[in-house]
Amino acid sequence: MKHPLYETLGLIVLLLLLASAIGFSLRLAKGRENETVKNLNERIASWWVIIAVVGLALICGTTTTIILFMLCAFLAFREFITLTPTRPADYWPLLLAFYIALPGQFLLLAMSWYGMFAIFIPVYMLFALGAAGAFGADTEAFLERAGKLQWAVMVCIYGLSYAPALLLLRIPGHSSAALLLFLLVVVQASDVFQYVFGKLFGRTRLAPRVSPSKTVEGLLGGGVSAILIGMALHGLTPFTWWQAAPMGLAIVVGGFVGGLVLSAVKRSLGAKDWGTMLAGHGGMLDRMDSVCFAAPLFFHLTRYFYT
Repeated sequence: MKHPLYETLGLIVLLLLLASAIGFSLRLAKGRENETVKNLNERIASWWVIIAVVGLALICGTTTTIILFMLCAFLAFREFITLTPTRPADYWPLLLAFYIALPGQFLLLAMSWYGMFAIFIPVYMLFALGAAGAFGADTEAFLERAGKLQWAVMVCIYGLSYAPALLLLRIPGHSSAALLLFLLVVVQASDVFQYVFGKLFGRTRLAPRVSPSKTVEGLLGGGVSAILIGMALHGLTPFTWWQAAPMGLAIVVGGFVGGLVLSAVKRSLGAKDWGTMLAGHGGMLDRMDSVCFAAPLFFHLTRYFYT
C-alpha cells in the first residue's frame, strides 16, 4: 500500500541524488572547486545527513521525532547563548532555561497537553526567567540581558517546538507526520531556491546591511518555487492543491521573516553564522531559523481551519 510519507521521502532522496550528480559534474568541469561550487557540495552533503536523520525520526514515530527536535532546540539555543554575552548573575536564568524551559516544553508536547504547551514559556517561564535574573542582584544592563535570554528561549525553544507540535493534530484520513514533512520540505525548499535564484539572478538587495545575500529576485523565485512544490505535495496534507498555495505562502513568508530577523541579530553580535556544525550551512540555528518562525504560523492556521 502506498503511503505519501514514504513516497515523498523517496522523491527527496532522488532529488538529492540528482543534486549530488550536478555538484560532482560542476567540480569536474571546473577542474578544481571554486568557492561557490565547494559551498554547494558542502550543502548537498549536509542535506544527506539532515534528510537521513529527519526521515528516520518520522518513520520511528512521535516520541523519536519529539526527541530529535528537542535536541535541535538545545543546539540552537546553545549557539544563541554562546554568541550572546552573559554575566555571572545570569547563572540561574540560564539554569532555568536549559533544565526547565527546554525539557518542560517538549515534555508537555509528549504528554499532548496543548493548553499548557501553548502558554508555558510565553507566560510562566517569561516571568520566572526575569525573577531569577533579579535575584542575581546585578542591575547592569539588566533589561538588555533579560531580553536577550527571553528572546532566545522564545525563538529557539518555543518557536521550534511548534514543528513537532503538528504531531498533536488529529485530522481524519491524514498523517500528522506527513504534515510535518510538508512544513519542512516547503520551508527548506524556499531557503534553497532563494539561495539558487539569488546566485543566478540576484540584482536587487532587500536589506544589504542585515543580510547581503538576500535579494528580491531570490525571494520571488524561491518563494514561488516553494509554493509550487507545496501544491505538488498537497497529498501529504488535508489541503486541496489550491488550498496548499496560501498555506505554502504562509510558510514562505514566516520562514523569510525568521531568516531576516535572526540575520539582524547575528549582525548585531558581529557574527556571520551561528555556528559551524553543518558544513555549508553554518550552525543549527542557521538551518532552523526559518522553521522557528514558520512552524507556529503553519500550526495555528492548520489547527484553526482543518481540525
